[in-house]
Amino acid sequence: MRHTSAQAPSVVDRVLDVLAAFTPDRPALTLSELSRRTGLPLSTTHRIVGELARRGALERQDDGRYRVGLWLWEVASLSPRGPVLRDAAMPFLEDLYEATHENVQLAVLDVPDVVYVERISGRNAVSIVSRPGGRLAAHATGVGLVLLAHAPAEVQEQVLAAPLRRYTGKTITSAEELRRVLADVRRDGYVISDRQVEMVSLSVAAPVHGADDTVVAAISIVIPASGPDPRSMVPAVRAAARGISRTLGAPRALRQPS
Repeated sequence: MRHTSAQAPSVVDRVLDVLAAFTPDRPALTLSELSRRTGLPLSTTHRIVGELARRGALERQDDGRYRVGLWLWEVASLSPRGPVLRDAAMPFLEDLYEATHENVQLAVLDVPDVVYVERISGRNAVSIVSRPGGRLAAHATGVGLVLLAHAPAEVQEQVLAAPLRRYTGKTITSAEELRRVLADVRRDGYVISDRQVEMVSLSVAAPVHGADDTVVAAISIVIPASGPDPRSMVPAVRAAARGISRTLGAPRALRQPS
């Protein structure tokens, strides 16, 4: 990441730039590649990478390239929106998967994206691009539409005011259309996102409520676009979301029958 502001990047900026250089398609990088991708001098990159490797945040392979280390996973596991949420959700995600043998996902909002906390996929399920720890633009995913629909008004306006990335010809790229869809999600309690990320799949998503009844996550099932009527999946997805909400202590879920 090249910094263009007049103010020089801080040490923390540089360290985070090094870590951000690793991506799903480039999980292992040489010092020279890290220097190029961050815009940092090679000597600075060498010093930062050495410190990160010493602390276990990076690991050096036999071929000299570096990968993200286990220590970062240990730190990330402390996030309350990670393991705690995942542990509450897993029994219901597993039940939903066993009932459908389709892709099942759990995600949280990190504007303007969603971050996937968990995904269960079957060998014969439709191929999808999401992965645990991965990101996709919120406006283009079922889980993202659910999370945006229940986000604070200022968060919604932030997304609506920005360019909306197009993945396919079906992706919502109009602020007016997105505003209408978000209103529908709040009214209906679920959403069907039709071929917005890939033309081969669509998703059915519903909100997960936390102990204060706010929406803290969303779950979805991803099925082939040529498969069964997605509306037939709505009751199962909503029931799983309600079960997770009940486990998290959401008052509205506790008041509803099982």
